[in-house]
Amino acid sequence: MADVVVEQGRLARAGSPRKKNASLRNVMGRKSTVAFFLTLPLILLIALFVLYPAFYSLYLATLNKAMTKFVGLSNFTFLFKRETFWMVVKQSCIFAITAVIFKALIGFIVAHFVHNIPGKKQRKWRGMLLVPWVIPPAMSTLAWLWLFDPSYSAFNYTLSFFGVGPIPWLGDAFWARFSVILVNVWYGAPFFLIMYLAALKSVPDQLYEAAAIDGANWWQRIWFITLPMMRNIIAITTLFSLIVTFANFDIVRILTSGGPLDQTHLFATWAFQVGIQSSDIPLGACVSLFMVPILAVAAVFILRDVSKRGNEA
Repeated sequence: MADVVVEQGRLARAGSPRKKNASLRNVMGRKSTVAFFLTLPLILLIALFVLYPAFYSLYLATLNKAMTKFVGLSNFTFLFKRETFWMVVKQSCIFAITAVIFKALIGFIVAHFVHNIPGKKQRKWRGMLLVPWVIPPAMSTLAWLWLFDPSYSAFNYTLSFFGVGPIPWLGDAFWARFSVILVNVWYGAPFFLIMYLAALKSVPDQLYEAAAIDGANWWQRIWFITLPMMRNIIAITTLFSLIVTFANFDIVRILTSGGPLDQTHLFATWAFQVGIQSSDIPLGACVSLFMVPILAVAAVFILRDVSKRGNEA
């Protein structure tokens, strides 16, 4: 009897490592575990280059100008009392929303034209239309600066043939806003084009054929087939572009530097002026942090809409 008990104990001890190895293999075999380990480098990069700077900016925003004393929310209170800050908030919203709307419209229209071009020619058109997006914005904006230059403006030279007087592209508040939006649309529209073109290729041709048989015109086919099939791509592309446009720095910095009279400042350019040029890094950190709640609200509404549509599908 004792020998039987001893033998059972040996078998139990011998089987326990096997069970552990089997359970480890089961854990490693799960798709969620594999996905976690594959995304771990990305998570670490996000923590290093996104979360750490964000929390460090939040810490800097609570210090005084000399960065030697904790002042709590005094910097935020000071910003709320400045008219320039609210002007920057207004200008940033107008700039981002207007630019994204025009980029989406132009990208959608041009994507339809390119989509209907035969194969080889379509590749050539895609390559040409992507050029503005490929060129570094700082380099292309310098070319636009020459076009808008008050002394050597190619636009004003062309308009003079039609009897139109010189336009102060960068010297007047309205035209300066128009100019920075125009350059941003020119640079960002190809991104919408390539995303919408990929989405159009995923729409089954049978749907258009069935709609044509039922007597639907081109506008009805776009409204009832194309847009519903592309709505998730449109939402995600708009959100991504909204984030990038809100954080735009180089176009405004090169063209106007926020002028005239701070009328074209955005969050990024004004944060640079306040934090770096005026040597008030805590206040500059406060300005940059105000982009977070605005973009967070936009992201929540857009992603919630995408999730709702996904559940309906």
